[in-house]
Amino acid sequence: MHARQDEIDARAAWLRLALSLVVGSIGSIGMWSFVVALPAVQSEFGVTRAEASLPYTLTMVGFAAGGVFMGRLADRFGIVPPIIVGAVCLCLGYVVSGLAPGLWWLAAGHLIIGIGTSASFGPLLADISFWFARRRGIAIAICSSGNYIAGTIWPPIIQYFVSSAGWRPTHIGIGLFCIATNLAFVWGLARRAPAHGIDLAGAALPTSYGIPGLRPGTLQGLLAVAALACCVAMAMPQVHIVAYCSDLGYGVARGAEMLSLMLAFGIVSRIGSGYIADRIGGLPALLLGSVLQAVALMLYAMFDGLVSLYVISALFGLFQGGIVPMYAVTVREYFAPREAATRLGVILMLSLAGMALGGWISGVIFDLTGSYRTAFFNGMLWNLLNIAIVMWLLVRSGWWSRLGLARA
Repeated sequence: MHARQDEIDARAAWLRLALSLVVGSIGSIGMWSFVVALPAVQSEFGVTRAEASLPYTLTMVGFAAGGVFMGRLADRFGIVPPIIVGAVCLCLGYVVSGLAPGLWWLAAGHLIIGIGTSASFGPLLADISFWFARRRGIAIAICSSGNYIAGTIWPPIIQYFVSSAGWRPTHIGIGLFCIATNLAFVWGLARRAPAHGIDLAGAALPTSYGIPGLRPGTLQGLLAVAALACCVAMAMPQVHIVAYCSDLGYGVARGAEMLSLMLAFGIVSRIGSGYIADRIGGLPALLLGSVLQAVALMLYAMFDGLVSLYVISALFGLFQGGIVPMYAVTVREYFAPREAATRLGVILMLSLAGMALGGWISGVIFDLTGSYRTAFFNGMLWNLLNIAIVMWLLVRSGWWSRLGLARA
């Protein structure tokens, strides 16, 4: 059943946003649980650190590939089927992992976990975008924060159970918890938004879908490349900050604190970026975040003192946290609503590929040079590619001229 038009931006929409945030914070546990369990898994199976990291890699593969499938499912049937499928996959994946006789079974279980986790991000962002018009940007930003909230609350809880009960019972327990809670909450999201076509108002935003002279597939491809480029840059501090601090002699604990600080400020960034997007549009907000991320990478390359790294890590989180949600806002501005979840799933898949590539290539650069300084500059170059694409799209869209008319 579809909601009424007068429920857009109303109390019902905000209640749905709160419930979506809860569902996203639960479902996103799949991105963070194995990071905590990795040392125990490595010890039990007697494998190398690289081999023990395979389940996490396949979690990201499942997340990337599953996002497209879940997005298509959401476009056709609404948000309930993807969340149900996701909950079942999370339960199955965690149970398979908890009973795994060997590393490859464990990795297979985490591939399923990644697929299940994907339902708790892109499809939820697309769904909530239909319930807001004037406040769409900030709504998407709040919804996307479930991913970072999960990264904040779940690791210490999982660590407690891993240390007290073992990683296998903990995995099985997580699976049962995910299916019980998400299946209970998802029925609160059963109502679908009013007929497609509710869009943001304002002279700074597009008045029709697409960009003149660009086919939808071309526009999606450019946004996907931009997402890959910005996430290659983003991965350098997120993936290597702990190792970087260890190499500098500050210790692993200091690096972990910087990562937590980065994620905490990332939540602030996501909400702030949504507020900005509601006023100037998704693409301009994306450009602002990308430029500021490049500035933070430059600061990392220039300063390596302990206090400096804490400050820069906070700034990096504040600058980059809102970038990925701005792709969701942009998709809703420039593509037909019936395609939103599928197209966003493709773009998010490339962003995850960028995170994987960025983490790997930064390690390769470190192995070749013995320093992370060149890796930071490499991230800046990828960031410049992202900035160039977004600026070109803004010029082609006529946003600058519309902004001038609005000010006049």
